[in-house]
Amino acid sequence: MMRKFLKVLGFLAGIAGVPAMARAETLADALASAYKSSNLLDQNQAVLRAADEDAAIALANLRPVLNFVARGSWRQFDQNIPTLGNDNFSTSASAELTAQVVLWAGGRGKLSLEAARAQVLSTRAALVNFEQQVLLQAVSAYVNVRLQQEIVALRQSNVRVITQALRAARDRFEVGEVTQTDVSLAEAALAASNANLAAAQGQLMVARERYKAVMGAYPGKLASLPKTPAIPKTLEEAKAIAERGHPLVIQAQHQVTAADLNVKIAGTAFGPTLSGSVDLSKDMESGIASTGIGLQLSQTLLAVGRNAASYRKALSGKEVAQAGLLQSVVQVSETVGQAWSQLLVAQASIEAGRQQVTAAQKAFDGVREEAKLGARTTLDVLNAEQDLLSARASRLEAEANRYVGVYQVLAAMGLLTVDHLNLDVPSFDPEAYYNAVKSAPAHSAQGKALDRILEKIAD
Repeated sequence: MMRKFLKVLGFLAGIAGVPAMARAETLADALASAYKSSNLLDQNQAVLRAADEDAAIALANLRPVLNFVARGSWRQFDQNIPTLGNDNFSTSASAELTAQVVLWAGGRGKLSLEAARAQVLSTRAALVNFEQQVLLQAVSAYVNVRLQQEIVALRQSNVRVITQALRAARDRFEVGEVTQTDVSLAEAALAASNANLAAAQGQLMVARERYKAVMGAYPGKLASLPKTPAIPKTLEEAKAIAERGHPLVIQAQHQVTAADLNVKIAGTAFGPTLSGSVDLSKDMESGIASTGIGLQLSQTLLAVGRNAASYRKALSGKEVAQAGLLQSVVQVSETVGQAWSQLLVAQASIEAGRQQVTAAQKAFDGVREEAKLGARTTLDVLNAEQDLLSARASRLEAEANRYVGVYQVLAAMGLLTVDHLNLDVPSFDPEAYYNAVKSAPAHSAQGKALDRILEKIAD
């Protein structure tokens, strides 16, 4: 019984001592890591927060401005002043509290607020486009590491095969079946295979560095590639989706809106501005206090063409934005077409590669058997081996290109986002910061909420 107990105990201890198998990193894991560690996204999220603050500033400009001024002075004279008695100096002190507000300016304030909000929406769309770039780079880096690993494995297998061929050539040379030339050919082929292996390993190191730059860490064990996301069945459908909802198109649309509002803002400079003010003041020496209410109507009568030039500049800016929108649609449509064409090429290359590998494999097997019978030379065998290796590498590259090509089509359509891919990662909420600052809080419950948001961003 004791021996059985010790055996069971030893078995359990052995299980406990076996380290758990490391979980392979999936493509979804890599995409989440790239999203969370991207400096590019951090940078442009800060740009968006600055645009949110511009909207808050525009709102604050519609509100009254409260100013407080306290004045104090001491003055000494070079002779006695009768009104000062025996003193040759005087002092004064006063305090003033003034509130000012623009009552009417042709709608300039509200137009400025609408323009600032249009810029916020434009910047949000730009952020989505940067998100697409980050995720596409992550897919490319992940697939490329897997591709280079497979090519290294092919090169290693090729080295083993040529090593065996060299060994066989030397054995046959010993018995007089082949010449020294055949041995030298095999030796040269082995040297070339080792050089190709070193080059493939170097490409893998480069791919790993790119992976770390995009994902924030070197790759560990990578899982097999999942099924690619669905894309439209026709190019026309893909272009229609892109032209309607690509972030670059949406960004350009909001820029047109902002430019149109800027034209209206520039037009208000030709009209008058009505301002109101209320002030409270008190002279500390005499104790006299006063209250005043005032209205001010102002208008620029002559600015030597400045206002007219500003208006013409705003009109030109509107034309720039409108042309930019049209060009964005053209650019997006072209990008979809290019990505679609590259995907079709990759798919055709895969089928051709499969046929090439099959044919190269049959050729290699046949040449090798014929060489055993003396009908083929060592060089023929080595050439057939290289043809088979090239065919396999080409097929792997075509499969990698096709896989990345699907994501390139999604990015060209404007759908390569965290939400569309259903990634398990807390995505950036563009509304959170805007909602916290849209009412331009100073010290309030909203201000405290804003502080909490900033703390989360800093973490």
